[in-house]
Amino acid sequence: MRVDFYQLTRDPAELVLPLIARNTMTANERLLVVSDDAAQLARISDALWTRLPESFLAHGLAGGEHDTRQPILLSAIPEPANGARFIALADGVWRESEGTTRAFLLFPPDRIDDARACWRMLGQREGVERKYWKQDGGKWREGP
Repeated sequence: MRVDFYQLTRDPAELVLPLIARNTMTANERLLVVSDDAAQLARISDALWTRLPESFLAHGLAGGEHDTRQPILLSAIPEPANGARFIALADGVWRESEGTTRAFLLFPPDRIDDARACWRMLGQREGVERKYWKQDGGKWREGP
């Protein structure tokens, strides 16, 4: 499994997730976006419809009758009812999710200690590749 740590220093998760979601769709994968914050999920939903000028990203909120058909599913729990193998943890809280091949942990500066603890914990696991990304102006750069 690959885990990408995104430290959000300039933009909030709702502005970063449409780019991750678009790249996920380009890779012919499905995405599960998880947050305990219902207001954050609503902002993410709005951004998925409007953030990218060239297109909108079809998605749904978990609990509907068409969860299994959603290419992007927004949820409070890490159960991929849409069969997603990619998971974005938008609220900065690490959660295990069965069948995940790639995870995106987006965290603000005030959650850096939790992210560091997660980095160390995952570093002790076999088969986990970790990447750290930070914002440099308007671009993402891999960093130490």
